[in-house]
Amino acid sequence: MKPNIGLSESNSKDIADQLSVLLADTYLLYLKTQYYHWNVTGPLFGSLHLMFETQYQELAQEVDRIAERIRALGFEAPGTYRQYAELTTLKEDEILPSANQMLINLLEDHESICHRARSILASAGECHDEGTLDLISDRVESHEKTAWMLRSSIAE
Repeated sequence: MKPNIGLSESNSKDIADQLSVLLADTYLLYLKTQYYHWNVTGPLFGSLHLMFETQYQELAQEVDRIAERIRALGFEAPGTYRQYAELTTLKEDEILPSANQMLINLLEDHESICHRARSILASAGECHDEGTLDLISDRVESHEKTAWMLRSSIAE
């Protein structure tokens, strides 16, 4: 049964497609952050290990919120590695980076997601999709805060 929530099917499809890319990006960032959590070394191990854990746990919750919004719009949420690999705009690491490079990589990914989220905000605003606006506004704020923390932790 198709949802009757006050959005046209074409607007819902457009938003769901954009959210699917955001979902894939968020899932890859979740995996990358967890990978760094497990493998970070060096003098800042303790603080980075804890910071990365906090970040990947928050991302895990947001993956669920994004997927559920796609479902509320009436579309199937992507959920396989293959789908995520096809949809994501982020890059995986070829080799394990240094602790400082981990921070730089995560910063770049969070900022990239901010850009993507802002484009979704524009689309959702045009069709008065308040549910998506609320979700994405929260995401922008969270990614901006995380980017600030990462930026502040990078050794110059």
